[in-house]
Amino acid sequence: MSGFSRQEFFRELWDGCVIPTAQQGLEQVWQLLLLCCGCRVLWRLGLPSYLKHIVTVLAGFYALFLFFEQQMIWVVLLSLLCYLVLFLCRHSGSRGCFLSVTILIYLLMGELHMMDMATWHKMRGSQMVVAMKAISLAFDLDRGTVASIPSPLEFMGYVYFVGTVIFGPWISYASYVQAIESRTMSFPWLLKVSASWFKSQICLVISNCIAPYLFPYFIPLYGNQRLRNGFLVCRGRWLQAYENAVSFHFSNYFVGYLSETTTTLCGAGFTEEKDNIKWDMTVSKPLGVELPRSMVEVVTCWNLPMSRWLNTYVFKSALRLGTFPAILVTYTASALLHGLSFHLGAVLLSLGFITYVEHVLRKRLSVIFSACILSRRCQTNCNHRNKNRLWVWGCNLSFSVLALFHLAYLGSLFDAEVDYAEAEESYVASYTIYKWSELSWASHWVTFGCWVFYRLIR
Repeated sequence: MSGFSRQEFFRELWDGCVIPTAQQGLEQVWQLLLLCCGCRVLWRLGLPSYLKHIVTVLAGFYALFLFFEQQMIWVVLLSLLCYLVLFLCRHSGSRGCFLSVTILIYLLMGELHMMDMATWHKMRGSQMVVAMKAISLAFDLDRGTVASIPSPLEFMGYVYFVGTVIFGPWISYASYVQAIESRTMSFPWLLKVSASWFKSQICLVISNCIAPYLFPYFIPLYGNQRLRNGFLVCRGRWLQAYENAVSFHFSNYFVGYLSETTTTLCGAGFTEEKDNIKWDMTVSKPLGVELPRSMVEVVTCWNLPMSRWLNTYVFKSALRLGTFPAILVTYTASALLHGLSFHLGAVLLSLGFITYVEHVLRKRLSVIFSACILSRRCQTNCNHRNKNRLWVWGCNLSFSVLALFHLAYLGSLFDAEVDYAEAEESYVASYTIYKWSELSWASHWVTFGCWVFYRLIR
Protein backbone atom coordinates (compact mmCIF):
# COMPACT_ATOMS: atom_id res chain seq x y z
CA MET A 1 0.00 0.00 0.00
CA SER A 2 2.91 2.33 0.70
CA GLY A 3 4.03 1.95 -2.96
CA PHE A 4 0.92 3.78 -4.21
CA SER A 5 0.79 7.52 -4.58
CA ARG A 6 -2.28 9.04 -2.99
CA GLN A 7 -3.92 9.69 -6.37
CA GLU A 8 -3.25 6.11 -7.53
CA PHE A 9 -4.60 4.77 -4.25
CA PHE A 10 -7.89 6.63 -4.57
CA ARG A 11 -8.26 5.61 -8.21
CA GLU A 12 -7.66 1.96 -7.34
CA LEU A 13 -10.06 2.23 -4.42
CA TRP A 14 -12.78 3.70 -6.65
CA ASP A 15 -12.35 1.23 -9.54
CA GLY A 16 -11.50 -1.84 -7.48
CA CYS A 17 -13.86 -1.52 -4.54
CA VAL A 18 -16.41 1.31 -4.60
CA ILE A 19 -17.89 0.62 -8.06
CA PRO A 20 -17.96 -3.22 -7.73
CA THR A 21 -19.46 -2.97 -4.23
CA ALA A 22 -22.27 -0.67 -5.37
CA GLN A 23 -22.98 -2.90 -8.39
CA GLN A 24 -23.08 -6.07 -6.30
CA GLY A 25 -25.35 -4.38 -3.77
CA LEU A 26 -27.87 -3.55 -6.51
CA GLU A 27 -27.60 -6.98 -8.17
CA GLN A 28 -28.48 -8.76 -4.92
CA VAL A 29 -31.63 -6.80 -4.11
CA TRP A 30 -33.10 -5.41 -7.34
CA GLN A 31 -35.64 -8.25 -7.61
CA LEU A 32 -36.72 -7.69 -4.00
CA LEU A 33 -37.19 -3.99 -4.72
CA LEU A 34 -39.32 -4.81 -7.77
CA LEU A 35 -41.42 -7.20 -5.68
CA CYS A 36 -42.03 -4.50 -3.08
CA CYS A 37 -42.96 -1.94 -5.70
CA GLY A 38 -45.23 -4.42 -7.51
CA CYS A 39 -47.11 -5.22 -4.30
CA ARG A 40 -47.54 -1.53 -3.57
CA VAL A 41 -49.07 -0.95 -7.02
CA LEU A 42 -51.41 -3.95 -6.70
CA TRP A 43 -52.66 -2.78 -3.30
CA ARG A 44 -53.51 0.60 -4.84
CA LEU A 45 -55.90 -1.14 -7.28
CA GLY A 46 -58.49 -1.66 -4.56
CA LEU A 47 -58.34 -5.46 -4.47
CA PRO A 48 -60.45 -7.35 -1.91
CA SER A 49 -58.70 -7.81 1.43
CA TYR A 50 -58.18 -11.56 1.02
CA LEU A 51 -56.50 -11.05 -2.37
CA LYS A 52 -54.11 -8.53 -0.83
CA HIS A 53 -53.11 -11.08 1.81
CA ILE A 54 -52.62 -13.74 -0.88
CA VAL A 55 -50.41 -11.39 -2.92
CA THR A 56 -48.37 -10.62 0.21
CA VAL A 57 -47.86 -14.31 1.03
CA LEU A 58 -46.85 -15.20 -2.54
CA ALA A 59 -44.46 -12.27 -2.78
CA GLY A 60 -42.93 -13.18 0.58
CA PHE A 61 -42.50 -16.80 -0.49
CA TYR A 62 -40.78 -15.74 -3.70
CA ALA A 63 -38.48 -13.35 -1.83
CA LEU A 64 -37.49 -16.15 0.56
CA PHE A 65 -36.81 -18.45 -2.39
CA LEU A 66 -34.65 -15.81 -4.08
CA PHE A 67 -32.39 -15.55 -1.05
CA PHE A 68 -32.52 -19.06 0.49
CA GLU A 69 -33.89 -21.36 -2.23
CA GLN A 70 -35.08 -24.72 -0.82
CA GLN A 71 -33.80 -23.87 2.66
CA MET A 72 -36.69 -21.43 3.00
CA ILE A 73 -38.74 -24.41 4.21
CA TRP A 74 -37.32 -23.90 7.71
CA VAL A 75 -38.72 -20.38 7.85
CA VAL A 76 -42.06 -21.67 6.58
CA LEU A 77 -42.11 -24.42 9.23
CA LEU A 78 -41.45 -21.83 11.94
CA SER A 79 -44.40 -19.70 10.78
CA LEU A 80 -46.73 -22.72 10.64
CA LEU A 81 -45.64 -23.78 14.13
CA CYS A 82 -46.30 -20.27 15.44
CA TYR A 83 -49.86 -20.20 14.10
CA LEU A 84 -50.54 -23.71 15.39
CA VAL A 85 -49.51 -22.67 18.92
CA LEU A 86 -51.61 -19.49 18.71
CA PHE A 87 -54.63 -21.52 17.61
CA LEU A 88 -54.20 -24.20 20.28
CA CYS A 89 -53.76 -21.56 22.99
CA ARG A 90 -56.57 -19.32 21.70
CA HIS A 91 -58.43 -19.46 25.05
CA SER A 92 -55.32 -18.90 27.17
CA GLY A 93 -54.16 -15.59 28.60
CA SER A 94 -50.49 -16.58 28.36
CA ARG A 95 -50.11 -17.03 24.62
CA GLY A 96 -47.03 -14.81 24.55
CA CYS A 97 -45.12 -16.96 27.04
CA PHE A 98 -46.18 -20.26 25.43
CA LEU A 99 -45.21 -19.10 21.96
CA SER A 100 -41.88 -17.64 23.14
CA VAL A 101 -40.87 -20.97 24.71
CA THR A 102 -41.97 -22.89 21.59
CA ILE A 103 -39.97 -20.62 19.27
CA LEU A 104 -36.93 -20.87 21.53
CA ILE A 105 -37.07 -24.68 21.45
CA TYR A 106 -37.46 -24.67 17.66
CA LEU A 107 -34.51 -22.33 17.16
CA LEU A 108 -32.29 -24.33 19.52
CA MET A 109 -33.21 -27.63 17.84
CA GLY A 110 -32.58 -26.13 14.41
CA GLU A 111 -29.22 -24.76 15.43
CA LEU A 112 -28.05 -27.92 17.19
CA HIS A 113 -29.67 -30.79 15.30
CA MET A 114 -31.75 -30.07 12.20
CA MET A 115 -29.14 -28.71 9.79
CA ASP A 116 -25.60 -27.41 9.49
CA MET A 117 -24.82 -24.19 11.33
CA ALA A 118 -23.61 -22.22 8.29
CA THR A 119 -26.89 -22.69 6.39
CA TRP A 120 -28.95 -22.05 9.51
CA HIS A 121 -27.13 -18.78 10.23
CA LYS A 122 -27.80 -17.49 6.71
CA MET A 123 -31.54 -17.66 7.44
CA ARG A 124 -31.17 -16.23 10.94
CA GLY A 125 -32.37 -12.75 9.99
CA SER A 126 -35.64 -13.95 8.43
CA GLN A 127 -36.25 -16.42 11.26
CA MET A 128 -35.71 -13.65 13.79
CA VAL A 129 -38.20 -11.35 12.03
CA VAL A 130 -40.84 -14.11 11.87
CA ALA A 131 -40.28 -14.97 15.54
CA MET A 132 -40.50 -11.34 16.66
CA LYS A 133 -43.72 -10.77 14.70
CA ALA A 134 -45.37 -13.89 16.05
CA ILE A 135 -44.35 -13.18 19.66
CA SER A 136 -45.50 -9.56 19.48
CA LEU A 137 -48.85 -10.65 18.05
CA ALA A 138 -49.27 -13.21 20.85
CA PHE A 139 -48.56 -10.63 23.57
CA ASP A 140 -50.84 -8.09 21.86
CA LEU A 141 -53.63 -10.70 21.91
CA ASP A 142 -52.99 -11.30 25.63
CA ARG A 143 -53.12 -7.56 26.34
CA GLY A 144 -56.16 -6.90 24.17
CA THR A 145 -54.28 -4.65 21.72
CA VAL A 146 -55.34 -7.03 18.94
CA ALA A 147 -58.97 -8.10 19.40
CA SER A 148 -58.87 -11.63 17.96
CA ILE A 149 -56.52 -14.12 16.35
CA PRO A 150 -56.07 -13.28 12.67
CA SER A 151 -57.12 -15.83 10.09
CA PRO A 152 -54.35 -18.10 8.73
CA LEU A 153 -54.18 -15.97 5.58
CA GLU A 154 -53.90 -12.72 7.55
CA PHE A 155 -51.25 -14.19 9.85
CA MET A 156 -49.15 -15.50 6.96
CA GLY A 157 -49.49 -12.18 5.15
CA TYR A 158 -48.15 -10.45 8.27
CA VAL A 159 -45.14 -12.70 8.85
CA TYR A 160 -44.28 -12.92 5.12
CA PHE A 161 -44.79 -9.21 4.44
CA VAL A 162 -42.36 -8.80 1.55
CA GLY A 163 -41.00 -5.48 2.76
CA THR A 164 -39.67 -7.00 5.98
CA VAL A 165 -39.32 -10.76 5.52
CA ILE A 166 -35.68 -10.64 4.37
CA PHE A 167 -33.98 -7.68 6.03
CA GLY A 168 -36.57 -6.71 8.63
CA PRO A 169 -37.33 -4.65 10.56
CA TRP A 170 -40.02 -5.82 12.94
CA ILE A 171 -43.35 -4.05 12.43
CA SER A 172 -46.53 -4.51 14.43
CA TYR A 173 -49.62 -6.27 13.09
CA ALA A 174 -51.46 -2.93 13.03
CA SER A 175 -48.70 -1.45 10.82
CA TYR A 176 -49.07 -4.36 8.39
CA VAL A 177 -52.84 -3.83 8.15
CA GLN A 178 -52.28 -0.13 7.47
CA ALA A 179 -49.72 -0.97 4.78
CA ILE A 180 -52.01 -3.19 2.72
CA GLU A 181 -54.77 -0.60 2.97
CA SER A 182 -52.28 1.45 0.95
CA ARG A 183 -51.84 5.19 1.22
CA THR A 184 -51.25 7.42 -1.80
CA MET A 185 -47.96 6.98 -3.67
CA SER A 186 -46.91 10.56 -3.01
CA PHE A 187 -43.70 12.50 -3.61
CA PRO A 188 -42.70 12.38 0.11
CA TRP A 189 -43.04 8.56 -0.07
CA LEU A 190 -40.79 8.39 -3.14
CA LEU A 191 -38.33 10.80 -1.54
CA LYS A 192 -38.11 8.65 1.60
CA VAL A 193 -37.50 5.50 -0.47
CA SER A 194 -34.80 7.20 -2.54
CA ALA A 195 -33.06 8.74 0.47
CA SER A 196 -33.00 5.44 2.39
CA TRP A 197 -31.65 3.58 -0.64
CA PHE A 198 -28.92 6.18 -1.19
CA LYS A 199 -27.89 6.05 2.49
CA SER A 200 -27.77 2.25 2.38
CA GLN A 201 -25.35 2.31 -0.53
CA ILE A 202 -23.15 4.91 1.14
CA CYS A 203 -22.98 2.77 4.28
CA LEU A 204 -22.17 -0.34 2.24
CA VAL A 205 -19.28 1.43 0.54
CA ILE A 206 -17.94 2.78 3.84
CA SER A 207 -18.17 -0.68 5.43
CA ASN A 208 -16.47 -2.54 2.58
CA CYS A 209 -14.06 0.06 1.24
CA ILE A 210 -13.41 3.12 3.35
CA ALA A 211 -13.13 1.60 6.84
CA PRO A 212 -10.84 -1.33 5.91
CA TYR A 213 -8.61 0.59 3.46
CA LEU A 214 -8.46 4.26 4.34
CA PHE A 215 -7.68 3.74 8.02
CA PRO A 216 -4.45 1.79 7.41
CA TYR A 217 -3.52 4.20 4.62
CA PHE A 218 -3.64 7.30 6.83
CA ILE A 219 -2.84 5.62 10.16
CA PRO A 220 -0.24 2.87 9.63
CA LEU A 221 -1.38 -0.02 11.78
CA TYR A 222 0.53 -2.83 10.15
CA GLY A 223 4.11 -3.47 9.21
CA ASN A 224 5.57 -0.54 11.17
CA GLN A 225 8.80 -1.37 12.99
CA ARG A 226 8.12 1.27 15.61
CA LEU A 227 5.18 -0.76 16.83
CA ARG A 228 7.64 -2.97 18.69
CA ASN A 229 7.51 -0.37 21.37
CA GLY A 230 4.95 -1.50 23.97
CA PHE A 231 2.87 1.67 23.94
CA LEU A 232 2.71 1.81 20.17
CA VAL A 233 1.76 -1.87 19.96
CA CYS A 234 -1.11 -1.19 22.34
CA ARG A 235 -2.15 1.86 20.35
CA GLY A 236 -2.07 -0.14 17.11
CA ARG A 237 -4.28 -2.82 18.60
CA TRP A 238 -6.87 -0.29 19.73
CA LEU A 239 -6.86 1.48 16.36
CA GLN A 240 -7.36 -1.85 14.64
CA ALA A 241 -10.19 -2.65 17.06
CA TYR A 242 -11.83 0.68 16.25
CA GLU A 243 -11.38 -0.01 12.53
CA ASN A 244 -13.18 -3.37 12.87
CA ALA A 245 -15.91 -1.71 14.91
CA VAL A 246 -16.53 1.02 12.33
CA SER A 247 -16.69 -1.49 9.48
CA PHE A 248 -19.18 -3.62 11.44
CA HIS A 249 -21.25 -0.58 12.45
CA PHE A 250 -21.69 0.58 8.86
CA SER A 251 -22.63 -2.92 7.69
CA ASN A 252 -25.44 -2.72 10.26
CA TYR A 253 -26.47 0.74 9.02
CA PHE A 254 -26.51 -0.64 5.48
CA VAL A 255 -29.01 -3.33 6.48
CA GLY A 256 -31.00 -0.79 8.50
CA TYR A 257 -31.36 1.69 5.64
CA LEU A 258 -32.05 -1.13 3.18
CA SER A 259 -34.86 -2.39 5.42
CA GLU A 260 -36.21 1.17 5.56
CA THR A 261 -36.19 1.17 1.76
CA THR A 262 -38.06 -2.11 1.30
CA THR A 263 -40.56 -1.46 4.09
CA THR A 264 -41.41 2.06 2.91
CA LEU A 265 -41.54 0.89 -0.72
CA CYS A 266 -44.25 -1.58 0.36
CA GLY A 267 -46.26 1.19 2.02
CA ALA A 268 -45.44 0.66 5.70
CA GLY A 269 -43.40 2.85 8.03
CA PHE A 270 -45.47 6.03 8.33
CA THR A 271 -47.20 8.00 11.05
CA GLU A 272 -50.54 9.68 10.54
CA GLU A 273 -51.46 12.93 12.25
CA LYS A 274 -54.98 14.00 11.33
CA ASP A 275 -54.86 13.99 7.53
CA ASN A 276 -51.09 14.40 7.32
CA ILE A 277 -49.01 11.29 6.54
CA LYS A 278 -45.31 11.37 7.40
CA TRP A 279 -43.04 8.69 5.92
CA ASP A 280 -40.65 8.73 8.84
CA MET A 281 -39.55 5.15 9.52
CA THR A 282 -36.13 5.10 11.19
CA VAL A 283 -34.31 1.83 11.82
CA SER A 284 -30.84 3.04 12.84
CA LYS A 285 -29.38 6.37 13.95
CA PRO A 286 -25.67 6.29 13.02
CA LEU A 287 -24.85 9.57 14.79
CA GLY A 288 -26.31 8.20 18.02
CA VAL A 289 -23.84 5.30 17.78
CA GLU A 290 -20.72 6.97 16.39
CA LEU A 291 -21.07 10.09 18.57
CA PRO A 292 -22.91 8.62 21.56
CA ARG A 293 -24.04 10.22 24.76
CA SER A 294 -24.04 6.83 26.48
CA MET A 295 -24.00 3.11 25.82
CA VAL A 296 -27.72 3.10 26.65
CA GLU A 297 -28.23 5.46 23.69
CA VAL A 298 -26.02 3.26 21.50
CA VAL A 299 -28.16 0.18 22.19
CA THR A 300 -31.34 2.09 21.31
CA CYS A 301 -29.98 3.78 18.18
CA TRP A 302 -28.45 0.56 16.86
CA ASN A 303 -31.85 -0.81 15.83
CA LEU A 304 -34.85 1.22 16.98
CA PRO A 305 -37.63 -1.28 16.04
CA MET A 306 -35.85 -4.16 17.77
CA SER A 307 -35.11 -1.98 20.79
CA ARG A 308 -38.80 -1.09 20.93
CA TRP A 309 -39.77 -4.76 20.60
CA LEU A 310 -37.39 -5.87 23.37
CA ASN A 311 -38.58 -3.10 25.66
CA THR A 312 -42.30 -3.73 25.04
CA TYR A 313 -42.45 -7.52 25.00
CA VAL A 314 -39.42 -8.68 27.02
CA PHE A 315 -38.17 -6.01 29.43
CA LYS A 316 -41.60 -4.88 30.65
CA SER A 317 -42.76 -8.48 31.01
CA ALA A 318 -39.66 -9.36 33.06
CA LEU A 319 -39.63 -6.16 35.12
CA ARG A 320 -41.45 -7.90 37.98
CA LEU A 321 -38.17 -9.76 38.61
CA GLY A 322 -36.33 -6.48 39.27
CA THR A 323 -34.47 -4.05 37.03
CA PHE A 324 -31.15 -5.88 36.74
CA PRO A 325 -32.69 -9.36 36.20
CA ALA A 326 -35.03 -7.81 33.60
CA ILE A 327 -32.03 -6.35 31.77
CA LEU A 328 -30.28 -9.73 31.79
CA VAL A 329 -33.43 -11.46 30.52
CA THR A 330 -33.74 -8.85 27.74
CA TYR A 331 -30.16 -9.23 26.52
CA THR A 332 -30.36 -13.02 26.83
CA ALA A 333 -33.51 -13.00 24.69
CA SER A 334 -31.74 -10.85 22.12
CA ALA A 335 -28.75 -13.21 22.11
CA LEU A 336 -30.97 -16.28 21.62
CA LEU A 337 -32.87 -14.62 18.77
CA HIS A 338 -29.56 -13.84 17.08
CA GLY A 339 -28.56 -17.52 17.32
CA LEU A 340 -26.20 -19.67 19.36
CA SER A 341 -23.10 -17.67 18.56
CA PHE A 342 -20.48 -17.33 21.27
CA HIS A 343 -19.15 -13.95 20.15
CA LEU A 344 -22.62 -12.40 19.75
CA GLY A 345 -23.72 -13.78 23.10
CA ALA A 346 -20.57 -12.48 24.76
CA VAL A 347 -21.05 -9.01 23.24
CA LEU A 348 -24.76 -8.78 24.11
CA LEU A 349 -24.35 -9.98 27.69
CA SER A 350 -21.39 -7.65 28.14
CA LEU A 351 -23.60 -4.85 26.84
CA GLY A 352 -26.17 -5.76 29.47
CA PHE A 353 -23.67 -5.27 32.30
CA ILE A 354 -22.13 -2.14 30.75
CA THR A 355 -25.46 -0.38 30.19
CA TYR A 356 -26.77 -1.27 33.64
CA VAL A 357 -23.66 -0.04 35.45
CA GLU A 358 -23.54 3.13 33.36
CA HIS A 359 -27.25 3.81 33.98
CA VAL A 360 -27.15 3.41 37.77
CA LEU A 361 -23.84 5.29 38.13
CA ARG A 362 -25.00 8.30 36.12
CA LYS A 363 -28.36 8.27 37.86
CA ARG A 364 -26.62 8.38 41.24
CA LEU A 365 -24.22 11.14 40.13
CA SER A 366 -27.13 13.20 38.77
CA VAL A 367 -28.79 13.04 42.20
CA ILE A 368 -25.60 13.92 44.10
CA PHE A 369 -24.74 16.90 41.89
CA SER A 370 -28.31 17.73 40.74
CA ALA A 371 -27.01 17.76 37.17
CA CYS A 372 -28.22 16.67 33.73
CA ILE A 373 -25.75 13.79 33.41
CA LEU A 374 -28.18 10.89 33.03
CA SER A 375 -27.69 8.24 30.34
CA ARG A 376 -30.52 9.83 28.37
CA ARG A 377 -30.96 13.53 27.78
CA CYS A 378 -33.18 15.25 30.34
CA GLN A 379 -36.41 16.98 29.44
CA THR A 380 -36.23 20.77 29.30
CA ASN A 381 -38.40 21.01 32.42
CA CYS A 382 -36.32 18.63 34.59
CA ASN A 383 -35.63 19.50 38.24
CA HIS A 384 -31.83 19.47 38.03
CA ARG A 385 -30.18 22.74 39.10
CA ASN A 386 -27.09 22.25 36.91
CA LYS A 387 -28.01 21.94 33.25
CA ASN A 388 -25.57 23.64 30.90
CA ARG A 389 -22.56 24.37 33.05
CA LEU A 390 -19.11 23.66 31.66
CA TRP A 391 -18.39 20.84 34.11
CA VAL A 392 -21.71 19.18 33.19
CA TRP A 393 -20.70 19.23 29.52
CA GLY A 394 -17.29 17.85 30.51
CA CYS A 395 -18.86 15.02 32.48
CA ASN A 396 -21.16 14.05 29.61
CA LEU A 397 -18.24 14.25 27.18
CA SER A 398 -16.21 11.92 29.41
CA PHE A 399 -18.99 9.35 29.34
CA SER A 400 -19.19 9.74 25.54
CA VAL A 401 -15.47 8.99 25.24
CA LEU A 402 -15.97 6.01 27.54
CA ALA A 403 -18.78 4.77 25.27
CA LEU A 404 -16.46 4.98 22.25
CA PHE A 405 -13.89 2.98 24.21
CA HIS A 406 -16.48 0.27 24.91
CA LEU A 407 -17.58 0.26 21.26
CA ALA A 408 -14.03 -0.25 20.01
CA TYR A 409 -13.51 -3.06 22.51
CA LEU A 410 -16.75 -4.87 21.67
CA GLY A 411 -16.38 -4.25 17.93
CA SER A 412 -12.87 -5.74 17.87
CA LEU A 413 -14.46 -9.19 17.56
CA PHE A 414 -16.12 -8.45 14.23
CA ASP A 415 -13.12 -8.92 11.99
CA ALA A 416 -14.10 -8.94 8.30
CA GLU A 417 -11.55 -11.71 7.64
CA VAL A 418 -13.34 -14.14 9.99
CA ASP A 419 -16.44 -15.82 8.56
CA TYR A 420 -18.43 -16.62 11.67
CA ALA A 421 -21.07 -18.50 9.70
CA GLU A 422 -18.48 -20.99 8.41
CA ALA A 423 -16.21 -21.16 11.47
CA GLU A 424 -16.54 -23.82 14.15
CA GLU A 425 -18.03 -22.53 17.38
CA SER A 426 -14.96 -23.66 19.32
CA TYR A 427 -12.80 -21.48 17.06
CA VAL A 428 -15.17 -18.54 17.49
CA ALA A 429 -14.99 -18.89 21.27
CA SER A 430 -11.18 -19.08 21.19
CA TYR A 431 -11.00 -16.10 18.86
CA THR A 432 -13.29 -14.05 21.14
CA ILE A 433 -11.14 -14.78 24.18
CA TYR A 434 -7.95 -14.08 22.21
CA LYS A 435 -9.14 -10.69 20.92
CA TRP A 436 -10.31 -9.49 24.33
CA SER A 437 -7.20 -10.86 26.01
CA GLU A 438 -5.14 -8.90 23.48
CA LEU A 439 -6.91 -5.77 24.76
CA SER A 440 -6.35 -6.85 28.39
CA TRP A 441 -10.11 -7.27 29.02
CA ALA A 442 -10.04 -3.50 29.45
CA SER A 443 -13.75 -2.78 28.96
CA HIS A 444 -14.78 -5.41 31.50
CA TRP A 445 -12.27 -4.09 34.05
CA VAL A 446 -13.44 -0.50 33.54
CA THR A 447 -17.07 -1.60 33.95
CA PHE A 448 -16.18 -3.43 37.15
CA GLY A 449 -14.36 -0.32 38.41
CA CYS A 450 -17.42 1.85 37.65
CA TRP A 451 -19.63 -0.61 39.54
CA VAL A 452 -17.32 -0.52 42.58
CA PHE A 453 -17.35 3.29 42.47
CA TYR A 454 -21.15 3.27 42.25
CA ARG A 455 -21.40 1.00 45.29
CA LEU A 456 -19.08 3.30 47.25
CA ILE A 457 -21.17 6.42 46.58
CA ARG A 458 -24.55 4.74 46.79
